Formats: sequence, structure tokens, C-alpha cells
Amino acid sequence: MFRWAEHTAELELQIEASSEAAVFEEALIAFAELLGDGGGDPMTRELEVEAEESSMLLVEWLSELVYLSEAEQFVPAQIASLELANGRLRATLEGHRGEPRHLVKAVTLHRLALWQDEAAGWHARVVLDV
Repeated sequence: MFRWAEHTAELELQIEASSEAAVFEEALIAFAELLGDGGGDPMTRELEVEAEESSMLLVEWLSELVYLSEAEQFVPAQIASLELANGRLRATLEGHRGEPRHLVKAVTLHRLALWQDEAAGWHARVVLDV
């Protein structure tokens, strides 16, 4: 589950998920919602990002999605495969070429957090500069 919280010139993405991998899946779903594009030629993209901390891995993941949407007009729809281990995330994304809104300027470190709550699962917070 994800929800958006508004800020001045920013959007805060808040995620609740059952696993760490599901946090990244929810982030992709939320980002795709922001792009708001209906469809086009099918595309598949391989993606690999690395970071020392899980929260920074989330920033790298979203930053790569921003890049793909701007540089290749790629609108992600779903994750075909996802490997998450040792500070590295590898994924195969399915989506399409479209005309996505270029709403997100950058993924910030402001209020960045990714943590596990033993009772309630995984949580994340990341702010996007729009």
C-alpha cells in the first residue's frame, strides 16, 4: 500500500509493505501512477542499482525510473523479476513506450527512511522534487 502526502513543490511517498522487496514494487506502482500514460509499444528494461544502505537503494531505484521515463519515454507497468541482496537490486521491468508526464525532477534525501516494524511489516518514506 502506498499514499502520497503533499509538500510545497514536493511529493512525499509513504509505503507500507509485507517485505523489503514489496517496498520497491510499491514504489514502482506509485511512480507509474504519477506518469499517467495510457499505453504504447511494449518494452522491457533490465535495471540494476547499488547502494550501501537500503534507503539509498530506494533512492537509486526511483532515480533510475525517473531517468528511463525521461530518456526513453518508458512507462513501467510491472516487475517481471526482482532480486534484492547485499546492497544490490536487479530487476526486469515490463511496460511500454509512451508520453509520460515529466513531473518528477529528482528524488531527494529529505525525510528519507526505510525500516522494518516487526509487528506491521516494512515502511518507507521518500520525497520527490516536482
